[in-house]
Amino acid sequence: MSTTTVTAAAVQAAPIFLDRDATVDKAVRLIREATGAGARLIAFPEAYIPTYPDWVWRTTPWADGPARWYQRLLDQVVTIPGPVTEQLGKAARSAGAYVSMGVNELDGATLYNTQLWLGPDGDVLAAHRKLMPTGGERLVWGYGDGSTMPVLDTAIGRLGGLICWENYMPLARYALYAQHIDIHVAPTWDNSEMWVPTMRHIAKEGRMHVVGVTYCLRGSDLPDDIPGRDEVYGGADDWLARGNSCIVGPDGDLLAGPLEGEEGIVMADLDLGRARAARRQFDPVGPPGRLPPPGRPAADAGRHVPRRARPAVGGGPPGGRRRMSGRRRQKLPRRACSRSIASNSAWKLPLPKPSEPCRSMSSKNTVGRSPIGLVKICSR
Repeated sequence: MSTTTVTAAAVQAAPIFLDRDATVDKAVRLIREATGAGARLIAFPEAYIPTYPDWVWRTTPWADGPARWYQRLLDQVVTIPGPVTEQLGKAARSAGAYVSMGVNELDGATLYNTQLWLGPDGDVLAAHRKLMPTGGERLVWGYGDGSTMPVLDTAIGRLGGLICWENYMPLARYALYAQHIDIHVAPTWDNSEMWVPTMRHIAKEGRMHVVGVTYCLRGSDLPDDIPGRDEVYGGADDWLARGNSCIVGPDGDLLAGPLEGEEGIVMADLDLGRARAARRQFDPVGPPGRLPPPGRPAADAGRHVPRRARPAVGGGPPGGRRRMSGRRRQKLPRRACSRSIASNSAWKLPLPKPSEPCRSMSSKNTVGRSPIGLVKICSR
């Protein structure tokens, strides 16, 4: 990998609400602007094209007056590949940059909240679908799955990301850590006071750079021709999202931002060598993690798995052996070698007579597996 320092840009901007083509034109212009300032990684907010469906938090989504809003959204969605990916690909190729773009993706009859990745050659590198839409979002978007969570090995480092509250999912984060991610892009709609601390925590936990990017959108940015607009939204003082885009270093330190209350491009230089060196102190998928990364054979991880507890010999506690002299050593019936499922005291209970039925707490015989074969676990 030839590049160890890269300039990243988080584009905090309002889309042209529910207008795909106009929003794409604005995105192309902003890509050009960020590239002119030296950016080689350019990130846009969640579902930027043609907008985030904010009305799910202000109306009753299932009955959207709002059904008309969803219908308009459906008319302005993105297909992958399609005309939008071609236009964005040309912009990325002209810029010589990697672009992370949030889109509303249509596949069949289902919409997905998708993080689209484009390379400097203009190709679509990946499309990550949000795993679990949050709250009212579930009446707009379908569910993604783990098959769309790659970490891209690129000339500027290993790139990946999670969308909005996916970043609160420990196992989703771990899936990226296990692929040795260098730069994590977190597009969101969340502009609460807790979001920036979340970005800082994730950066320090994963020992990576984090680019958090969100909207800056007011009620006055919504066009007048949207049905029922004035019943749901106000004017310039009605903030849909105030913004809090930021870029964080691998120690959790803020490199740039947060930017609030205005559109703008947050930029910072990322030192990939610093991130990788920080993993010497803590690597979430190294010894502290004790789990094999995806694709690694389970057998390779055997040394991380505790040995199975062995039944005691001669009535000792489970999990250990007790040495006995030859005079005291005695052969016990196979039945006595079964493992206790309740407490160590069960090893001291007298054995049932052959004619006496076994009883368990559930009044049914319970069959358990021990190292010496299948045996009945009995209780008195």
